[in-house]
Amino acid sequence: MSAPVTAGSPAPGPRGGDQATPDSPGPAGVPRQPGATGSPAGVPAQDADGAGPGPSAIARRLEALERLGAVAAGPEPRFDRVVRLARLVFDVPTATVSLIGADAPRDAAAPAVLEDRGPDVRLRFYAEHPLLGADGRTMGTLCIADTRPRTFTADQTALLRDLAGWVAHELGVDAELGRAQQVQMGLLPRETPRVPGYELAGACLPSRTVGGDFYDWYAAGDGLVVTLADVMGRGPAAAVLAAAVRELLRESAHGEPVDRAMLHAGAVLQTDLSDSGLFATAFHARLDPATGDLAYADAGHGLTLVVRVDGTWERLDALGLPLGASDEAARALGRTTLERGDLLVTFSDGVLDLFDGSLRCLPLIAGELLDCPSADEAVQRLLRLAAVADPRPDDITVVALRRTPA
Repeated sequence: MSAPVTAGSPAPGPRGGDQATPDSPGPAGVPRQPGATGSPAGVPAQDADGAGPGPSAIARRLEALERLGAVAAGPEPRFDRVVRLARLVFDVPTATVSLIGADAPRDAAAPAVLEDRGPDVRLRFYAEHPLLGADGRTMGTLCIADTRPRTFTADQTALLRDLAGWVAHELGVDAELGRAQQVQMGLLPRETPRVPGYELAGACLPSRTVGGDFYDWYAAGDGLVVTLADVMGRGPAAAVLAAAVRELLRESAHGEPVDRAMLHAGAVLQTDLSDSGLFATAFHARLDPATGDLAYADAGHGLTLVVRVDGTWERLDALGLPLGASDEAARALGRTTLERGDLLVTFSDGVLDLFDGSLRCLPLIAGELLDCPSADEAVQRLLRLAAVADPRPDDITVVALRRTPA
């Protein structure tokens, strides 16, 4: 974590109630006051000797909790659930998850407990458990506090450990997804080929940290190859399959016809994924820039529109089953021609979900693309539709290829 974040549960006013008081934690789960600075998220998790949460570290964290104002970020829904549970099962007014960033390794994963800090402080009871990553480094703490002294039992210690383990697991998943996202975004084209007489634009918006869509383009001999694929699913498994499809279809970069590349990809994926339930739709095309002729293979995708300069439009139908769904003996090759001013747009089914989710909305999508002055504007028009969708239900990927009017 690069910045401190704390999520917490609002404390009750009178015990058992739901109203926060001026001296109780605010929405993020720790006390707030206007203009306050500092955060338990910024307090070191251990003493200088690195042996664990020593007295001075705990004292600094408690001091931060007792100050009115401590947090720079709002609640995180997943962690709000666990701190609400912690407040309920431990019967405490305050529970927080503090994400403090990677710290030095800890020697132990034991909790720190102060059962009675004396009558002169507001928070008399305090317990915390470190959130440990798989590498043994501290990612934060799960803390509970009470205004009254109490005895912390062995069963409660075990429960605090289990709740901390759940939060640490969630943080570990976030880290893995973040690394997967970096890899996946690195697979998208970094440069746009310059093809005289044509414009090319694309964008990919995962609905989650990692999605199953991708697009690709590259020069192949004297032509241009354009690909869009949509893996049925989300998350790391879909991202892995998307990367595999990309590499298999890149056979066209070496002169392989697009239908042959699609056939090869389907055969490999059907063999490898026959028991996984995963499959991918794909549109894979090769443009002859001199003539505007476009040869394409479509594996169950069917979401490619050609908007003509005269205001008419047509859909390029799917020509076969999705990749990985069946071992087909051949892949059909479709053809169309882009005349001057014509626009080709291919997109994932997340765009359909911005309407009614069915093919009945294709005329509406085509209407959004009429009179586009550029390929980039075509992409932006669909992205603007996605920007107002809340929540965005699926990954959205769009590629536009336009032959310039002159």
